[in-house]
Amino acid sequence: MRAPVTPTASARDAEQARTADAVVVEDLKKSYGPVQAVRGVSFTVRHGEIFALLGPNGAGKTTTMEILEGFRTRDADSGRVDVLGLDPGERATARTLRERIGLVLQDIAVEPYLTVRETVARNAGYYPAPRDIDEVIELVGLAGMEKKKVRSLSGGQKRRLDLALGMIGDPALLFLDEPTTGFDPNARRSAWQLVRALRDAGTTILLTTHYMEEAQELADRVAVIADGRIVDEGTPATLGGRNTERARIRFALPPGCSPEDLPVTALPGEDGLVTVESAEPTGTLHQLTGWALARNTELAQLTVDRPTLEDIYLRLTGSGRGVLADTPHKKRGRARKGAPEKTSEGSTP
Repeated sequence: MRAPVTPTASARDAEQARTADAVVVEDLKKSYGPVQAVRGVSFTVRHGEIFALLGPNGAGKTTTMEILEGFRTRDADSGRVDVLGLDPGERATARTLRERIGLVLQDIAVEPYLTVRETVARNAGYYPAPRDIDEVIELVGLAGMEKKKVRSLSGGQKRRLDLALGMIGDPALLFLDEPTTGFDPNARRSAWQLVRALRDAGTTILLTTHYMEEAQELADRVAVIADGRIVDEGTPATLGGRNTERARIRFALPPGCSPEDLPVTALPGEDGLVTVESAEPTGTLHQLTGWALARNTELAQLTVDRPTLEDIYLRLTGSGRGVLADTPHKKRGRARKGAPEKTSEGSTP
């Protein structure tokens, strides 16, 4: 995938000047019969940022996204939902909203006997000012496959086509739902580069993913949803107090030494390593390395780490969370023949 992305600055600047935030959600609620899947969710997405909404299956994440996209109604006692200055639940402005957002869902069905270029061109026709078709095909890494039938594409190639269909309308806001599913590591990193380039060109991106590394690499801010509620929000570095967590320093004791010989308190761990926890790892490392140098020895297998984003995510969601019904559909997707089709809860262009 090629990274450079040229923005349509005038339209994007006008959009940002008109609305303070790209997405505003206040006290969002949604129930399916007696089950309350979304329980007062609130968050904002700023213009020009990548915002990741993370949560286990059944936590309310999918329902929240579908409400923002206009495919599902919210409860009557819900608060405000604003997407690019519009209410996605209003039928009168549904077409206007569709023309300004892009969707990359988990499972989008397209006409299998169309070629790649025909599929992208068909979708481009539904937008007032689409991007250049060949440029988009090249950006997503499908150059040279323009005449290939959709039915003959591999899983990863189909996912690239999904990205192209989400981008072709030059959206102000792009919804990415598990965008790199089926990608090998190299393709995933190329996709990340493209997503960053879109953000840098002014596109606002709302991302859902189960790859914590993807959220770590891409997101400017993250919100975690569990049991239908936002349990924390912050940057990948600060979520759940991650930046203030004590660092863990691990290393192998030099031959003939015991933990009691060290200048700091150390606990024996697995594989013959000892662990030192410290709120000030730089100073602690200075003590340890000074001690080792004075004895002309090494601290083999030395590592320093704080809890990962995945550690924090698992702590926030808990082992017993995410068991509520989220949406009646197992996979997030919809039939698509080059462009969004109508659903029972929202119209499309």
